[in-house]
Amino acid sequence: MENRYAKQELFSPIGREGQNLLQTKHILIMGAGALGSANAEMLVRAGIGKVTIIDRDIVESSNLHRQQLYTEKEAEEHTPKAIAAKERLQRINQDTIIDAFVLDADAANLEKLIRNVNLIIDGTDNFDIRFILNDLSQKYQIPWIFGASAGSFGMTYTFIPGKTPCLHCLFPSIPGIGMSCDTSGIIGPAIQMTASYQTTEAMKWLTENEEALRTSLLFFDIWHGQQQTIGMNKGKNKECLSCGNHRTYPYLNQQEAAYIDVLCGQDTVQIRPSSKKKYDFSYIAKHLQSHGHVRSNSYVLTCLYRDYRLAVFYDGRVLIHGAKKKDEAKSIYNEFFAETNLNLVTKE
Repeated sequence: MENRYAKQELFSPIGREGQNLLQTKHILIMGAGALGSANAEMLVRAGIGKVTIIDRDIVESSNLHRQQLYTEKEAEEHTPKAIAAKERLQRINQDTIIDAFVLDADAANLEKLIRNVNLIIDGTDNFDIRFILNDLSQKYQIPWIFGASAGSFGMTYTFIPGKTPCLHCLFPSIPGIGMSCDTSGIIGPAIQMTASYQTTEAMKWLTENEEALRTSLLFFDIWHGQQQTIGMNKGKNKECLSCGNHRTYPYLNQQEAAYIDVLCGQDTVQIRPSSKKKYDFSYIAKHLQSHGHVRSNSYVLTCLYRDYRLAVFYDGRVLIHGAKKKDEAKSIYNEFFAETNLNLVTKE
């Protein structure tokens, strides 16, 4: 059979040597939403050796206009994105090793998964996780490729420990909410363009074409055909606590607490309890049948509750679909647990 990578090897910056390198590399993709899934598909098709995918969410019908790995079937079955991505990607290239984790990423669980990785790709939608990724990148000397997209805009930048400023250099604290798909919507081509730039930079690094890496922040508006780059080298700060002379990696040392997060573009709020919990799904299903249809798989139980749909994960997280505000979601969460008197078992 013809070498499936023959045309890619004809591209001289990669060649046979670069292709062989690519097949030995391991990348971690944080988030299997729009950017994460697009990056994953391109890199798996390109012949990457191993991919680790981390995502906390399930496939929704509102994802399908921009998240090309998924179908209506996964949305109807509420399949976790990490699992749906793995199944689809494995059908694309059975030679790539793919590990998928359905979890809400934090410093502790990410640090366990990151140590043998060659590159990190940002497919998340919040800066809390990005600052954790940034500290892990600096601590373990692993480059990471930032990406963000909203409306028809996209931006990307490659952070290389020891050479470029890090995220903490550029932002002394976690920035507030700016433009997002909740406020500006999102079109599929903006996602694909952003992911294409991310994947291209990834392929340069993984095939040891470091001299070809872009050293600036790239920003574009695909709708209006505009693009600009911004030099970032002067942003490096010797006093930075993440990459400077006296680093402490501050975002790896934060205490875990209850966390309420609005998910981008879904009218969904996630609530994560302060301590690890494990739910008795059979107990939940028994007490919620009267509210509407209850279904579950190996990772999540979904049910109707009043005008909301709840997705309850084994790790203790609850997604409240239909809630637009944190206070609204918290009220439903408390009411739900009070009414059903759920049996919670602490994980050991």
